[in-house]
Amino acid sequence: MGFVVTGAVVAAVVHSYLWWRLVRGTTRPGGRMRRVLTWCLIVLGVLVPLSMGLQRLIAGSWPAWPGYMWIAIMFYLAVYLVLLEIPRAVAGLVLRRGVQTVAAVPAPAVPATVGAATTATAATAATAATAPTAPTAPAAPVAPPEPPTRADGMDRRLFLGRTAAAVAGVGALATVGYGMRSALGDPVIERVAVTLPKLDPRMDGLRFAVVSDIHIGPLTGRAHTERIVRMINELEADVVAIVGDMVDGTVAELGSQARPLRSLESRYGAYFVTGNHEYYTPNGATEWIEEVRDLGVRPLQNERVEIAHGGAVLDLAGVNDLGGAAQGQGPDFAAALGGRDTARPAVLLAHQPRQIAEAARHGIDLQLSGHTHGGQMVPFNLVVPLQQPVVRGLATVDGTPIYVTRGAGYWGPPVRVGAPPEITMLSVHAPR
Repeated sequence: MGFVVTGAVVAAVVHSYLWWRLVRGTTRPGGRMRRVLTWCLIVLGVLVPLSMGLQRLIAGSWPAWPGYMWIAIMFYLAVYLVLLEIPRAVAGLVLRRGVQTVAAVPAPAVPATVGAATTATAATAATAATAPTAPTAPAAPVAPPEPPTRADGMDRRLFLGRTAAAVAGVGALATVGYGMRSALGDPVIERVAVTLPKLDPRMDGLRFAVVSDIHIGPLTGRAHTERIVRMINELEADVVAIVGDMVDGTVAELGSQARPLRSLESRYGAYFVTGNHEYYTPNGATEWIEEVRDLGVRPLQNERVEIAHGGAVLDLAGVNDLGGAAQGQGPDFAAALGGRDTARPAVLLAHQPRQIAEAARHGIDLQLSGHTHGGQMVPFNLVVPLQQPVVRGLATVDGTPIYVTRGAGYWGPPVRVGAPPEITMLSVHAPR
């Protein structure tokens, strides 16, 4: 509930800014166009909390698409308009100085005429000299110069406002179009090699297909899952790791879309840990834990398994997401990692990168995470570090390696800018 309220407040602030720049700044007061655009912005604004907070009520129906698409367009309109504030201010200053310069130029002197006109002027002057002096009327105040007006009557304010609105509109639509193509296209295969000091040389080259944040939901469809499964199977991995946020809804709503997971192929099995979104579903994460088990994917609920390969053994552990704590299903590192043989390496599946701090204290050798989407839509990647220690890729935190995948799906708008969807082929290697 708090998330929806926060989202509604943020949306209200952004829409107020959009009205100021796109409606007030481009139309004349009291005009019909201003009223029409104001109501359009109000209707679009209502779609934001409707899409974010009530998505299960509109899953699969037409309001989901315009609502989510407007969220993306709204966001990039605001980004471009903010970026244009400085050029807009500079252009306004230049135009104002141009007006002042024109107003400061003195009017040309009117040359005196000769002949009769000169005689008439002299006579008039003589008459004026002999006439009694009348009181002099005060000079009329000089009106400030009018702003430059185009032939069609559009003044400087409207010209600047409409130009900025046009640039922002084209930029936002182009960016969102590019982002949709990225989000709805095939995930990128990222190949990563990690050296584990404790790894037995007989396990050198063991391959993990890592996928996270599939986000099966109201906009994805079954084809989304089928494509991810097909691409994972083409990697011929030894282990498949699904690192949370697989779904955004109940089994009754989305079970058919998850069914292709039954076709996952790997030498030593497919494993799953919960993400925060599994705990957001109305029926909780338990029904999905049982569903993935029925699909042949083993859930790791604060537990570990042994992966035997080439005569050597590696511990593969998994912990619940932090979001499960409110439901009594939070992460338990002691249960997942306690009592193991610390001479052999341990790889941990944990949805959120910030779980690395606790994992490092338990001596793991590598953590595989998701959750961040790599930022999903630039410049959100600049905000993620406020909560998570790693946004994407391979890093070291507290002396422990962690790989954070960008995820194979999307949440909210079907848009990815600067963070294409990803499936990771990660291989582990012994020291040379």
